[in-house]
Amino acid sequence: MKVVRFSGKTLEKIYSRLNCRKVRVKKTVEKILADVAAEGDDALIRYTKKLDGATLSQKQIRVSESETSGAYQNIDATFIANLKVAINNVTSFYKKQVKKSWKIKGDEGITLGEIYNPIEKVGIYVPSGTAPLVSSVYMSVLPAKIAGVSEIYIATPPNAEGNVNPYILAVANMLKVNAVFKLGGAQAIGAMAFGTKTVPKVDKIVGPGNDYVTEAKRQVFGYCAIDMLAGPSEVVIIANNFANPAHVIADLYAQAEHRLGIGILITTSKSLANIVRKEVANGYIIMVNNLEEAVDAANKIAPEHLEIMVKQPNKLLKKIKNAGAVFIGSYSPVVVGDYISGPSHVLPTSGTARFFSGLGLNDFMKSTHVISYTKKALEKVAPAIEQIATLEGMKKHVASLKARFE
Repeated sequence: MKVVRFSGKTLEKIYSRLNCRKVRVKKTVEKILADVAAEGDDALIRYTKKLDGATLSQKQIRVSESETSGAYQNIDATFIANLKVAINNVTSFYKKQVKKSWKIKGDEGITLGEIYNPIEKVGIYVPSGTAPLVSSVYMSVLPAKIAGVSEIYIATPPNAEGNVNPYILAVANMLKVNAVFKLGGAQAIGAMAFGTKTVPKVDKIVGPGNDYVTEAKRQVFGYCAIDMLAGPSEVVIIANNFANPAHVIADLYAQAEHRLGIGILITTSKSLANIVRKEVANGYIIMVNNLEEAVDAANKIAPEHLEIMVKQPNKLLKKIKNAGAVFIGSYSPVVVGDYISGPSHVLPTSGTARFFSGLGLNDFMKSTHVISYTKKALEKVAPAIEQIATLEGMKKHVASLKARFE
């Protein structure tokens, strides 16, 4: 790992490393999306052959019932029991986020309120290239289900034989997803954003992916909504002499398993830095003078995952403003959040935790404002409305107001 002192230039280098949206990727994605929009299923079949090596007919794009049933014959029997633990934890966490519609009553019969409704159609991207992210199925589907989304579709890349990972199919089936499509990369995002004869157009696309998927989500925003620009993955660890070096090293190695994943250690300890530098090849070690400076660096990086391994981690937690998820203490590694704890592992990356949140119920809900005035209430505010509308030159707005009193 490269050892550097904390500075603005250091952060610029890290941001440059974390930013995966290159010009080449942008142009490639533009071409794929244009083809999917123009050609529909034909483009999906062509790109699936070219990029995934799988030859599919139009009918085979959608996973069949027999394929789903057959998936159960190819999974470990103990998996279902372990899956139920994860499902219970995720469900318990997200039930706490449920919002209820509300209204308030004011003077002269004014009623104001907000109605919450779920988004109707959601597309979930589940990576399965270098590794099938089975956990992304329940980490994304369950919040949508709890929010009340009525139609949920999954797109996930097939292998060269045209098959989808059996664990992904089994989890999707258990959670009663409406359909699974054998689609990966930018073409999958385009299919769900624009719609084809086989793939329905959705209202929102969520889920992690590689740089092509992330760029595709960015480009289709407006045709549909997206959750965030997620990927590649990163972890920042704030640690000092209190931390067990073996834990720090293990967590940095775990991060390196992700494609383009990056690990960053922020520390006041020269001894810890030397131990980690010798053991871990990739990433950065940022030396700081004290823990306040460590927090400052972490907030400026705004990492996807932030681990705090110091004697009193909760003191630092109060000062953390920008992070997708924070893991407190030596026995709360990122891996527990990846699979079992409850909060979704779909988190903002590459510094976007400054303005994005981890996947939650809000991502699957929308609100409608409700406004109700009586004549008496409208009369009271009419002069203010008229003055402001007149300043803006909105004569017809003023006429609309005065029509109520003629």
